[in-house]
Amino acid sequence: MGIARESRVEVKSMLTQVSSKPSGSGRVHPFTALDNAMSPHTVHVILYYAHSPFGSFDVESVRNPLSELLSLYPPVIGRVTKNPDGIWEVKCNDAGLRVLQAKVCVGIDEWLRSADGHEELDLTAWEDMPEDPSTWSPFRLQINEFEGGGVAIGLSCPHRQADATTLTVLLKSWTEAQRHQCIVHPPSLSPLPYNLTDIDAVKSDGDSFPEPISTKTATATFRFSGSAFKRCLDEYSIFPKASPFDVFAALFWTRVALVKRNTDRVSICVDFRRLLPEPLPYGFFGNALNFSSLEISDVVDKGIGHVARSINDHVTSLDVEKIRSDLNRTRSYGQIYGKDLTIVNMEHMIVGGEPLMYEAVFENGARPVHVSYRIRNEGGEGVITVMPSPEKGFGRTVAVSLPEEEMSRLLSDQEILRLEPKIILSGVK
Repeated sequence: MGIARESRVEVKSMLTQVSSKPSGSGRVHPFTALDNAMSPHTVHVILYYAHSPFGSFDVESVRNPLSELLSLYPPVIGRVTKNPDGIWEVKCNDAGLRVLQAKVCVGIDEWLRSADGHEELDLTAWEDMPEDPSTWSPFRLQINEFEGGGVAIGLSCPHRQADATTLTVLLKSWTEAQRHQCIVHPPSLSPLPYNLTDIDAVKSDGDSFPEPISTKTATATFRFSGSAFKRCLDEYSIFPKASPFDVFAALFWTRVALVKRNTDRVSICVDFRRLLPEPLPYGFFGNALNFSSLEISDVVDKGIGHVARSINDHVTSLDVEKIRSDLNRTRSYGQIYGKDLTIVNMEHMIVGGEPLMYEAVFENGARPVHVSYRIRNEGGEGVITVMPSPEKGFGRTVAVSLPEEEMSRLLSDQEILRLEPKIILSGVK
């Protein structure tokens, strides 16, 4: 039996935040087949601020803007229930959002240096759905104060109800409400287009939540500069129009392939909001993720340049027919993340050159210094997430989750280290 660690995060209070006006009785929000396929997982978004974005912090100072925002998001403050046909859905009954306030007994710099992915989840609140979920709050917001004034804001929910883009837009919209600004990306609660989904699939998949998947994993986050990206283009003879996602996905796929077996096939996760003939708004509420397989035999021997080109060809070839086909296949997945090594593309979060997550700016101009995305119960093969960095430009942050032994070998990989990434949240003291 392992030694239980003592949490450095202590929850001090919890309240239930309701909306400023009722959404109307009888309203429900249904789940799609894609939503149901996500039910083993939870999604957690954490925004880190070097200094408190609330000035002298008082939870009361954030309640009114949050209450006004929640009036636009009835599914966030609703409760999961079954309809008369036994199908899970969200009853928009204005029951409220759980808001927790917590203290962290170290400074933010020490936390980013020494915490690991498992401890980082302490910055978000989570409670598994009980047998009777009528009073259970699926969405939870936790505000964590570090020693010395830093703050981390963690928002979590079942992945069945929303994806990371939804949570990011919600948090960004909260900062806009706090500044008394217009909401740039208001929520869109319309369903997916009928040419992408099949109502019958919801009925066949909607009768239960699968048991959580438990795998002992380790995480680490690598932050690369724009110059590291340019070095890769030159040194690996990568085609000039390669995106940062192509390059860093290829780099980590080939390096992870050296520490594990059966990595000639990966699952590529791409947000499809903007890939449809009639694009969905960024505020689309729910899941809009496409998972597709890419296979390259002897991937290590092919080289990073070849792999980057293959990834680019695969991602740019996605169209509505391929997305529909991939969505139909999700019904047969027993597990979405980690069944194969999963590589998540978050390039869509850059809008007009600005990463959406780093535009979550509060009244005093406080901008996040780091943003984490965590998927709980992500399976055994691992997840690689390539996302924008706070420095903008061509630099990227790569968050990796792997079985512990594989992660320890990846952290000493010289091909990665020579690019001089800043490594955080790896648990290395």
